[in-house]
Amino acid sequence: MFSKGSLSFKRFAWRTSLLSIAAVLLLSACNGDKKAEPAPTPEVEAPMEQPAEETQENTSSPYHAPLTGLPLEASLTQRPLAVMINNAPAARPQSGLRQADIVYEVLAEGGITRLIGIFQSQSGIEKIGPIRSIRPYLINLGESYGGVLVHAGGSPEAYTIIQQQRKQDMDEIGNAGAYFWRANDRKAPHNLYSSDEKLREGAAKLNYGNDVQVPQYTFYPETIAASGDGAEGTEPVEGVSGEPAEKVEIKFLLDSYVVDYQYDGSSNTYKRSVNGSPHVDLNDNVQLEAANVIVLGADHKVLDDVGRLAVNVEAGGEAMLFQRGEVITGQWARAAGDAIRFVKDGKEVPLVPGTTYFNIVPNAPSFESHVTISNP
Repeated sequence: MFSKGSLSFKRFAWRTSLLSIAAVLLLSACNGDKKAEPAPTPEVEAPMEQPAEETQENTSSPYHAPLTGLPLEASLTQRPLAVMINNAPAARPQSGLRQADIVYEVLAEGGITRLIGIFQSQSGIEKIGPIRSIRPYLINLGESYGGVLVHAGGSPEAYTIIQQQRKQDMDEIGNAGAYFWRANDRKAPHNLYSSDEKLREGAAKLNYGNDVQVPQYTFYPETIAASGDGAEGTEPVEGVSGEPAEKVEIKFLLDSYVVDYQYDGSSNTYKRSVNGSPHVDLNDNVQLEAANVIVLGADHKVLDDVGRLAVNVEAGGEAMLFQRGEVITGQWARAAGDAIRFVKDGKEVPLVPGTTYFNIVPNAPSFESHVTISNP
């Protein structure tokens, strides 16, 4: 919801009908055995013009990570890992998220959210987790980056997809238990971990190759991206304008799952908090941060009495991009075989080099009801 004086939102004619998910509040939060078929989600071809040539390339290094735009010492050939990460209160703080290239947050059963960490450009991540179960729409998101799917269990529908379509996955209770461990300082199921070394070792053992298509995002040149927020004189990309947005608060569904991102001009990032407290990485006790925060609305549907959801992560819809202390209103779009991208007026908007957080909220009761923007 928006306070007076904050950002107004456009409605889009192609938006699908709003679906209520209030019933989720009354349903349980984990795995059940009852099967239900998720609603089919149409593939949408989303033609996207590329931004101007000068916004596509960083010139200080010949090598850059395709998902962060940050410079590398050598060409990146390793495949992404798409890790399903527990976000229940008992699972926080998590380990390894500061070294993810991309992080998704999306609803699961009972109003809780789950995280997907996409790990590619960094190595030496000694502890990642806690790792949790998978759902069909989480498979969809993880595979959009060419990722090996890393999880512990899953819904019946997810297992059907994995088995029938021969997905390349690593399941702690299935084909890859040797590459996970349980910590002694937390109770199950909030204590399952792995490392990037173990996961890559296991992927090699399972003969999962690196020859996959990894999407390439477009990024501002490093000199522009490092220059700070627009209020201090940053030149905007032609045709892309934003409004001041020092802080954004996102309520997914429950009062216990309210996330906020506070802009820090010294680092040119948004610092992440959960329920008013800094969200830190347990590996180093440093607060999580994002160079880009994308909030996007998707249709959610409750499938069964266990509370399982179908989340449409293909159709596109309303979205906001927060970067450099500003917010740009636009749409999210996803062409067949590609990852989710933020577009405005038919053009993909460049990202600031660094980690990007995607926050998927329901379209019901309205997209904007989940978001509050403020400028303290």
